[in-house]
Amino acid sequence: MNHYTAVMKHKGDWWIGWIAEVPGVNCQERSKEELTATLRITLREALELHRQAARAAAGEGYEEEVIAL
Repeated sequence: MNHYTAVMKHKGDWWIGWIAEVPGVNCQERSKEELTATLRITLREALELHRQAARAAAGEGYEEEVIAL
């Protein structure tokens, strides 16, 4: 399982948050619990879109290798 950092802030009536490691993954919800759930869904979708884009850019004959940090 990968780990990501959710940066969250309560501002007025809203909770806003970002995933620190993935630009463009940000959300806003009425509660911290809803924000956490929405960030998780949005992150999962963003990662899948990035995977699809990378595979499409590689074309045919590419290799995949898991890199762990």
